[in-house]
Amino acid sequence: MKRRELLKGMAAISVSPILTSCAPAEKAATKRRLDKVGIQLYTVRDRMATDVPNTLAQLADIGYQEVEFAGYFDHSPKDIRTFLDDLGLSAPSTHTMLQPMRETPEQLIENALVVGHQYIVLAGLRPEERATLDDYRQHANLINEFAEQCHAAGLKFAYHNHDYEFGNLDGIRPMDLLLAETEPSHMQVEIDLYWIKKAGADPFSYFEKHPGRFPLCHVKDMAADGSMVDVGAGGIDFSALFAASDLSGFRHYYVEHDHEHGDAVDTLESAANSYSAVSKLEF
Repeated sequence: MKRRELLKGMAAISVSPILTSCAPAEKAATKRRLDKVGIQLYTVRDRMATDVPNTLAQLADIGYQEVEFAGYFDHSPKDIRTFLDDLGLSAPSTHTMLQPMRETPEQLIENALVVGHQYIVLAGLRPEERATLDDYRQHANLINEFAEQCHAAGLKFAYHNHDYEFGNLDGIRPMDLLLAETEPSHMQVEIDLYWIKKAGADPFSYFEKHPGRFPLCHVKDMAADGSMVDVGAGGIDFSALFAASDLSGFRHYYVEHDHEHGDAVDTLESAANSYSAVSKLEF
């Protein structure tokens, strides 16, 4: 019996390395895809200008679940809300400019609440509004004031960048000034991934310095010559950017293409191309 037990033990020892080598490797980390893909309606503004409900219906048919407004195209906020509800769409955010923030803030907030927005986003600055750092300081003051009103109403405020905020103005990047002179609770950022790349700035460095401050993003692609193209037709590594969503705070992802007026392009087809690429991204 003792010899038999010894032989069994020796057999177990000799087999165990083989068993170990045949053990299945640990599973690779599971890749994710976006649960919801949105679109900034500026992309299809030519169609929105003539037929809002049908354009929204076509975008829903493509697969978009969220939309971001840049004007209501002569429709009331109540009508817009009805169109969205009928199609099962949501509109987490809307764009505005400085003048309404100064002159009719209450109306902006009321409209946002009717439509169901969560964020009011400053779309950008006109050239005459961004000539000096003092201009940006004044904007930071207005942002803080308007954001207080938004928060009191249960809304949030965000700033949408272009490339000019990342330039050098008297030795300072205007975006750095805006981030420094506003509290995260007062100003979050809708980061435009095309424009920050176009400016030569590093989005990851901003994610690291201001974690969680980027709940919204614009998803636009860039060709080798720097021109804007449909998502998937350029070279921006969106998988790497989306993989940093826990750091950046990304929650809403909006496809956009700034087609110029007069471009011979089917904007709905462009929207469909970008949706196809974004919806298949793994990160």
